Amino acid sequence: MSAPTLRTAPTADLSAGELEAARTLLATVYEEAQDGSDWEHCLGGTHILLYRDGQLIGHTAVVLRRLLHDGHALRTGYVEGVAVRADERGHGHGATLLAEAERLIRGGYEVGALCSTEMALPFYAARGWQLWQGPTSALTPDGVERTPDEDDAVHVLPVTAKLDLTGALTCDWRGGELW
Repeated sequence: MSAPTLRTAPTADLSAGELEAARTLLATVYEEAQDGSDWEHCLGGTHILLYRDGQLIGHTAVVLRRLLHDGHALRTGYVEGVAVRADERGHGHGATLLAEAERLIRGGYEVGALCSTEMALPFYAARGWQLWQGPTSALTPDGVERTPDEDDAVHVLPVTAKLDLTGALTCDWRGGELW
């Protein structure tokens, strides 16, 4: 078994086969990804693909979003589609994917953000991601609406933005899961 290799590329530079493999991996790992909206949220950003012996074993993406906080629209590197094939878990592949995502965030954004499953909360905390402690909301076509179910799931990785982790945080609108 060879060592894994990492490929980082924008959506436009990935082949149809690479895109399909990543979409399939995401749908396999996350039951809720079956409707396609989670995959759609990955598109247009920068994908981080982890391969072993020519097979995709891990994926994540960093996409541009705007988060509103303390009167500012923050240029945010939002982490989407973090997935590692079940038989490859427990070998540090998630950390490899996130290290590259964090490099991209630190190099081009004011802040990083993501919404975590409960199971992954310790993983992100150990990497220095900070749990948002204030109320979360989304800017929707009907105005700002609270997203209380996400209050204990949103993490940020401060880069240059000054953040009050107890203040309000509002994400931009998109279809599917707002966070």
